[in-house]
Amino acid sequence: MNKTILITGAAGFTGRHFIDLALRNGYRCVSLFHKEQHKAFGNENVTDVESGAEGIVADLTDKAQLKAKIAEVAPDMVVHLAAVSFVAHADVSDIYRTNLLGTINLLDSLIELNLPLDKVLLASSGNVYGNTTQLPIHEGLAAAPANDYGVSKYAMEMAAQIRFERLPIIITRPFNYTGIGQAEHFVVPKIVAAYQRGERSIELGNLDVARDFSDVRDVVGAYLKLLQSDVKTGLFNLCSNKATSLLEVIEQLNTLAGYQMQINVNPAFVRDNEIKTLYGDNQKLTDVIGQYQHHQLSDTLKWMFQAGQRSE
Repeated sequence: MNKTILITGAAGFTGRHFIDLALRNGYRCVSLFHKEQHKAFGNENVTDVESGAEGIVADLTDKAQLKAKIAEVAPDMVVHLAAVSFVAHADVSDIYRTNLLGTINLLDSLIELNLPLDKVLLASSGNVYGNTTQLPIHEGLAAAPANDYGVSKYAMEMAAQIRFERLPIIITRPFNYTGIGQAEHFVVPKIVAAYQRGERSIELGNLDVARDFSDVRDVVGAYLKLLQSDVKTGLFNLCSNKATSLLEVIEQLNTLAGYQMQINVNPAFVRDNEIKTLYGDNQKLTDVIGQYQHHQLSDTLKWMFQAGQRSE
């Protein structure tokens, strides 16, 4: 019988890609959707037609409802991707309610159900390191989150760690990553979409910043390898080991699109005291799962740009 993976945040950018990969590898996937996402179905058990996964509807902030739904699924593994993932999200209370309280409800439901779980994988964020100038950023550096999103993720990690003895929890800290399906309020898909529409100018903030970008296909590949690994508990960076500037991203897209985009710096988008360069160290992860990066950023940008061209 195929192993069952329960995926929270299944309707999101990462969730879609993870489910696609897991299904292709023979797993049974059950998507946990927030109730608002599937009101149109009129019932509490749905099929995620787009991905091919089964689906249940529950609210992470309603523990009783959540626990009952998890009991119905009886998963072998859980991949927790549900989160408010946009750093500039307007409702701060929503960030903590979803990222911290929702995670605690999930973990405590799993503990109370006493399921024979193989793994529980939690997606945290490289954002927990804050504005460190120590490069590359490795797991031994102290967390110093500089915004509510980062604080919510670090608090989630702390809540998970005090439950390590009761659940086989793996925490990942992905740095920036992108790919097809990511919302345009994130900078790379925003830039790609402008080229796809043939726009000749775009407004951005700091242009000389360099960040650690990965491909979502490599990120979900690492998640699956961690589930398949012998590791039961741990914390791992998920990153590319190098920094790429926004100017480099734009240069690559100029080549793909065949024209030069005019960049206008909008002062409203410029962040004060922004760290110029940030990138992580993924040695701890590769020691466990081996090489998992199969796409350079140039591959990712080409994939994203050409997908938009085909859809026109």
